[in-house]
Amino acid sequence: MSATDTSNLPDYAPIPASAQGPALNEQGYYVGQVERNLYYVTDGTYNSAFLTTTDGVVLLDAPPTIGHNIQRAVDEVAAANGVSNKVSYLIYSHHHADHGGASSLFDKNVTRIGHEETRRLLLRDDDPARPPNEETFQDHRTLEIGGERIDLAWHGSNHSPDNIVIHLPDHDTLMMVDIVNPGWAPIYISNLTEDIPGYLEAPANALAYSWTHFIGGHNGRVGTRDDITLHQRYMADIADSSRVAIDTVDPTPYFVKYPDNSWAAVKGYLDAVAAATAAPVIEKYTGVIAAVDVFTESTAFWVMESVRLDLGYGSQVHP
Repeated sequence: MSATDTSNLPDYAPIPASAQGPALNEQGYYVGQVERNLYYVTDGTYNSAFLTTTDGVVLLDAPPTIGHNIQRAVDEVAAANGVSNKVSYLIYSHHHADHGGASSLFDKNVTRIGHEETRRLLLRDDDPARPPNEETFQDHRTLEIGGERIDLAWHGSNHSPDNIVIHLPDHDTLMMVDIVNPGWAPIYISNLTEDIPGYLEAPANALAYSWTHFIGGHNGRVGTRDDITLHQRYMADIADSSRVAIDTVDPTPYFVKYPDNSWAAVKGYLDAVAAATAAPVIEKYTGVIAAVDVFTESTAFWVMESVRLDLGYGSQVHP
């Protein structure tokens, strides 16, 4: 078989060592202890977590890319510690299939817990891979399972309308998915976020809790408070740069070039604003956050549009 031709693909900046996660085993996963009986499992791109208790295992999200390796990781830990490997509870961080699409691998009698909006959206989507959570809450709920405490909280819409914070105070850990990717830039349009004002507010909500270990749902390693504050600075710089770009990029050439095609003119102008927004941010964070050269322009576009449409910046009323 001939080698795959990659000569036409772009090159990107090297990945900082600080972004790298642990090596995976032969089955394609890594399981590591976070604190005491709390563990996380990753395939290098997605991660999940689980808590071993006297009432069985509590699973936090079930990404399908990890799939059956979730149970293998649980089995590995349970065998090493002489505890039950039965998953008895599953907590959804939110309704998206990329974080919950392996839920159906677990017994139908597993108690599934999540936000009330998560249940509504899962019922709407009718995906057999993601059985709707039977137990719900609105704003806050504290679980006591096998002597372990888990605090669930909804602070409003951000990445999705139902995305929650999972706080394990006795394990010094907080899980908040699809907001901060420790060590890495958000992927397309701010991690495919539906609500940019809520997304920008979410890290401060996370930092208001007491914790040391952070599980963000993506990439290979456990995060820290420094990862959250670095992400905040990166996003704030994008928002500030978008205002400068809105003020300085001239739309005239695009409307002169495409007088009969307004969508071509709008696209040219907004793409130029996004590129101008992203350029200084990419320069500043290359070598600090992984893949800023890959995805910053996409995130810059989405933040810039929120600054324009949600905040009204640069909006002008025709005289």
